[in-house]
Amino acid sequence: MAIEEPKFSILLKEDDFELRNYEPVIVAETEVTGDFEGSGNEGFRRLAGYIFGGNRQKTKIEMTAPVNLSKGQKIEMTAPVGLSATGAGKFLVSFTMPASFTLETLPVPNDERVKLRLIPAHKLAVLRYSGTWSEERYRVREEKLRALIKSKNLKESGPANFARFNAPFTPWFLRRNEVQIPVE
Repeated sequence: MAIEEPKFSILLKEDDFELRNYEPVIVAETEVTGDFEGSGNEGFRRLAGYIFGGNRQKTKIEMTAPVNLSKGQKIEMTAPVGLSATGAGKFLVSFTMPASFTLETLPVPNDERVKLRLIPAHKLAVLRYSGTWSEERYRVREEKLRALIKSKNLKESGPANFARFNAPFTPWFLRRNEVQIPVE
């Protein structure tokens, strides 16, 4: 059974690097404070609650892919949020909503920490990889993607995003992961 993903076209492909043009998409998102792994887990639980009927209409919404985790950007603002001295940070976790919904037809979340937002058409530089969901593996790929962006004379326009495409029970060597960075 195929899981719905956001629609995009590929502008450039070289090995595991892609430059993509994404169509507008609606996300359900929540901001979580903590470390990389804990924030991802907490955000996932909040959003899963929403799509599994934790909304005013008690509507179940099909799961889509990927689950996104980004750091350094609040929901209401575009300014980055830095790490505190303790190493804890703010993370934004989001699920893409199925394309059959609009902002007007999506059920209203019961949890006020879950927000619905339309992301307009955008361009992403993407580095695809497989394996575990560790922060260390993600950071290595993030630095590689930043170097590729620079080498292609592209300009970053937002924070890096860690995209997970598979269920937690998927063997690590079969998992599809991506680092995505918005570019102009």
